[in-house]
Amino acid sequence: MQINEFLEQSAETFPDKKAVRYKDEWKTFAQLDTLSNKVGNYLKGAGICRGDRVALLYENSFDYIIAYYAILKTGAVTVALNTETTRESLVYTLNHSDAGAVITNKRYSRFLVPALKKIPHLKEVIIDQEDLSDYEEVGHCRPVPLKDIYANGKETHPSVRCIDADLASIVYTSGSTGEPKGVTLTHLNVVTNTRSIVQYLRLTPEDRIMVVLPFYYIYGKSLLNTHFYVGGSVVIDNRFSYPQVILESMKENGVTGFSGVPSTFMTLLNKSAVRKFTFESLRYVTQAGGAMAPSVQKEVARVFDPARLFIMYGATEASARLSYLDPDMLEKKWGSIGKAIPNVELFVADEKGNRLPPNQMGEIVARGTNLMAGYWKDPEGTARVKKNGLYFTGDLGIEDEDGFLFVKGRSKDIIKPRGFRVSAKEVEEAILELNEVHEVAVIGVDDPMLGEAIKAVVVMRDNVERDEALIRKFLARRLPSFKQPKYIVFTDALPRNESGKVLKTVLKESASQTP
Repeated sequence: MQINEFLEQSAETFPDKKAVRYKDEWKTFAQLDTLSNKVGNYLKGAGICRGDRVALLYENSFDYIIAYYAILKTGAVTVALNTETTRESLVYTLNHSDAGAVITNKRYSRFLVPALKKIPHLKEVIIDQEDLSDYEEVGHCRPVPLKDIYANGKETHPSVRCIDADLASIVYTSGSTGEPKGVTLTHLNVVTNTRSIVQYLRLTPEDRIMVVLPFYYIYGKSLLNTHFYVGGSVVIDNRFSYPQVILESMKENGVTGFSGVPSTFMTLLNKSAVRKFTFESLRYVTQAGGAMAPSVQKEVARVFDPARLFIMYGATEASARLSYLDPDMLEKKWGSIGKAIPNVELFVADEKGNRLPPNQMGEIVARGTNLMAGYWKDPEGTARVKKNGLYFTGDLGIEDEDGFLFVKGRSKDIIKPRGFRVSAKEVEEAILELNEVHEVAVIGVDDPMLGEAIKAVVVMRDNVERDEALIRKFLARRLPSFKQPKYIVFTDALPRNESGKVLKTVLKESASQTP
């Protein structure tokens, strides 16, 4: 099976069903399938062949979904581009991926037009824009309005023969350290992971997901694929900067599922009236995209009850998901990432990949058909994480006597004051137990006495005084002295990428001047 068949089979089974809601409008599976055929046939006619790369620079929308499945129908490879972009990042990713075409929106033209001048191999620009003069001046690429393809394109399937071992997507990681890596995923990778997620979430055609995460992000894309796989519906709302609007939309549209990263839930808990809402249709809530402190998990579970909270763990390299914690086990295993999803093996190992006994620290490794083919044009980087048939996640963890896994920190996120090994995650979780704290990031900074010192960058809740003494007094009861921050500083917001992950490299760069 190929990914594009998620849409095709749902269009055949549920042609007139409401598939996607965007900006107060619904489109059916049949409408989306027909439009994706039109775009796919244009790409095929423009010389895009099986295995060619086609970039997608678009916010969540009908057009994004249509273009995504259209690219896959032609046997081409989607290149997911971060919409929080710059000219320089576009030059890098489009050149690195050797993209031959890009499908985009006019809002990104101010970055894309100057970037194209440095991307001579890119020949096609499909764009939702009337005035194409800026693109025509570039010279080497042909711009075409997306609306013209919708109006005049062929409605039949492009009919390109592919197999599930073919490459489907290159997903560029956030690049919080160094240049971003292009994670290559096959149809088989994504399809098997989609089936596993559908199985443990028990998704059906009756499910309807609220999507606030971007589709270029692997977690966001999994929400689209899982629901199209079962014939469920997707509600797109890109206004999460106004969380109250999202909550009202969830009620209005009767969503059965909601998904977010830790910052998503911190915003809802601390900057919205979520506790005043009742969601009659909400069946489940999922969290992934980074560790969420147990204290926050407990509050999220309480606020959204009786909806079931699924704590999940994964990676772009795993087509999204590696493990989940069954909601029935939350109260017994707070802080755990649970056990492997169906068709995945996940355990704690030594440097060679040998499984370690319970409660012994090691690296979390995975095995399964959902794991990436490798990093695009980076065999050395691939070899560092794929060894002996296993994917080494870079996360340190332990497995308890019952087989439940606990992440203790990133292998690169260990701080060593006076030679002690301290997990930044442990310190962050302790600080987050304070009700007055909204968010925190803990980093290591150079220190002449300690070698490396612990620094906590704290965001207090709205209308709460910045009180370093309060935090230190609390931590004195929670952590041994060598795990307590030497430096505590306050800020209005933590630097994040659009996926919600804290950019600790930005914090470390600013700390290199003054701790």
